[in-house]
Amino acid sequence: MTTDVALTTAVSQISPAATPRASLDCPAFNVPAGEAIAVLQLLRDTQGFDFLMDLTAIDWSAEKSPRFTVVWHLYSSTGHRYVRVAADCASDADPAMPTAVGLWAGADWHERECFDMFGVKFEGHPDLRRILMWDGYPHFPLRKEFPLAGLPTALPDAEIAAETGTGVIAAPMAGGPFVATPGEPMSDAEPRAKDEAWNEKTEKPI
Repeated sequence: MTTDVALTTAVSQISPAATPRASLDCPAFNVPAGEAIAVLQLLRDTQGFDFLMDLTAIDWSAEKSPRFTVVWHLYSSTGHRYVRVAADCASDADPAMPTAVGLWAGADWHERECFDMFGVKFEGHPDLRRILMWDGYPHFPLRKEFPLAGLPTALPDAEIAAETGTGVIAAPMAGGPFVATPGEPMSDAEPRAKDEAWNEKTEKPI
């Protein structure tokens, strides 16, 4: 089994600028974006980390720079251990990272989800398009500025608004499945949770 010291040595040889990343559960490294793919390939080919478990991003907020960090979680099916690699996106306004699809075919959907939720583009991806939200949706739901419960939707009928005393439909508080509001232009629509109140023991908050 590869020791943490040997792992650090191997990573530093291909990425001298790599630094240890604070972690409570497994070895982790911060690497420059331009060296991320080389480090991931090294970990796959020489250290036994053959499985891309997950890929995500962190939005540190619009007040921070670098704002976005991409994170890869790798697993070794032979050594039964994990490693984490993180790289900051160079641009805060237009975050991007090289694709890892050439290393793991499964990176395809992971990267599409990251693009969909955070707006991080993966350069060289063979089919980078939204995977959860629809084309034309103008927001990235996991960015810090996006409301935790989603965006409220204006009621389409003034009489209903007058009768109910409210002008908006509250954002969905329950998990999906989510659907677009019928009849709205897709670029203006907000996802709505299907009514599954029949299976809830307590009423959802408004």
